[in-house]
Amino acid sequence: MSPQRRSNRYSVKSSHPLAEVENVKADAWRTTHPMSTPAPVKNRAHVSASERWIVAIGVWKLFEATLFLILGVGALKLLHKDLVDVVTRFIVDLGRDPEGRIANLILDKVALIDPHRLKQISMAIFAGAALHIVEGVGLVLRKVWAEYVTLILTASFLPWEVIEIIRHVTWLKIVLTLLNLAVVIYLVFYVQSVRRKAAH
Repeated sequence: MSPQRRSNRYSVKSSHPLAEVENVKADAWRTTHPMSTPAPVKNRAHVSASERWIVAIGVWKLFEATLFLILGVGALKLLHKDLVDVVTRFIVDLGRDPEGRIANLILDKVALIDPHRLKQISMAIFAGAALHIVEGVGLVLRKVWAEYVTLILTASFLPWEVIEIIRHVTWLKIVLTLLNLAVVIYLVFYVQSVRRKAAH
């Protein structure tokens, strides 16, 4: 087939009335149905913003797990030491009077801790660290089960944290309790929003 004939065939095809009608329909469809990419992009941005907070909570849980591990290792190192002597030196290093009322109260409590009790305390601390690691890793990986586990466990420990604040108020306890309360509130709203979206 000659180039001239091939060119004529294409020009006839493009100028065919049916082809022109199809082109007009296609243009009309594109006009009335714009590309829907902005909405999914916006939705992905919204989801990713929520997930960033979930990941941040997971990082916080891993940070708490690190603190628990440090405390657990420290407790194990005290197994073969005189706890009263260690705490007395710590109080002196803080510039406090070891004969004061609060210091004596602390030392009396420490004197009741024997090696067996210290092992139990350290095991409890390590168990708490393990739970926080499970929560943190699950949240960082954005697992749905981790959201529910973190919500249940964090909420269940809040009453004990409040009791500890009532027994002895410290800024550290207050800050940690408020952070955990914020985590519970956010997870409640987040889980509810996800369930509502899934229902629709």
